[in-house]
Amino acid sequence: MFPNLPRLSLGFFPTPIVELSRLSESLGGPRILMKRDDQTGLALGGNKTRKLEFLVADAIQQQCDCVITAGAAQSNHCRQTAAAAAMVGLECHLVLGGTPPIQANGNLLLDELLGATLHWTGADRKGEQLSAIAAQLTSQGKHPYRIPYGGSNALGAAGFVVAMAELQQQMQTMERSIDAIAFASSSGGTQAGLTVGKALLGMEVELVGIRIDKAEDEPLSYKAQLAQLATSTAQILELSDCQFQPADFRVETAYQEAGYGIVSDLERSAVTLVAQTEGILLDPVYTGRAMGGLLDLIQSGQFQSPQTILFWHTGGQPALFDPKLSLKEPESTAGDG
Repeated sequence: MFPNLPRLSLGFFPTPIVELSRLSESLGGPRILMKRDDQTGLALGGNKTRKLEFLVADAIQQQCDCVITAGAAQSNHCRQTAAAAAMVGLECHLVLGGTPPIQANGNLLLDELLGATLHWTGADRKGEQLSAIAAQLTSQGKHPYRIPYGGSNALGAAGFVVAMAELQQQMQTMERSIDAIAFASSSGGTQAGLTVGKALLGMEVELVGIRIDKAEDEPLSYKAQLAQLATSTAQILELSDCQFQPADFRVETAYQEAGYGIVSDLERSAVTLVAQTEGILLDPVYTGRAMGGLLDLIQSGQFQSPQTILFWHTGGQPALFDPKLSLKEPESTAGDG
């Protein structure tokens, strides 16, 4: 699709699309489909594999000997980056927010198993120290390739332009149409790439990003960041007539106030409902919150029968095994009197 961009094969594509008929029936609302990017196959799967196919290929083309990226301790992106690096024989350095736990679990356990070198950075979980640590590696004679937080630059977002073409082909084969696509939106690459793909392919579908993080002190609004990233992605794909504006993006922000990685009733209810109606596991941070948001939008009447909604499952189930992200109801600390 993009002959000028290097790309590696790191995952199993196309990922399947399944119908969530029991979930739809329980809601009495629209038909719900799910795109199973948790089945990409790279170290338990996830959507970041799509971005890494382009990013790691670029690292190899630039003759880098290691990759470095950043995220939270339970970062799905970091886990998949470590796996991709192991597949192609590159050293992997992960810049992680927080402090080392007594015992690793979930994604962090897999990071260690995959041979990544961990750099802990306290409150900084979005790559604030990425440049400094990359400079240290360079001073040691290494040639690091920097992958941004979430893999969300123009090259990474190209993976989701390809994903949109994949989805269109599947829908044509299935002789089905969809009215909207809902997904977790955090570092922005997924939503930007899907938006470029929609424009390129002329698809008539609404993209509904459900914001996972709280807004932070940044010079641009999140929608402005998405517009900038989508425009940059179009440029590297030589789509010179594609310019995007903040108004081109729908971002639902009502579900982010609990904060990043804080499991509330929204996530508990969504993860439990999908597990018990469909036998599908969501994660407590991204897909749990995004599905919780979608369920609320359905229950508030924003999506109704006979519409068809596709939920893009971006993976992340290893985080279910982190006690800090437990889905159990917190025990009451109230006294008797």
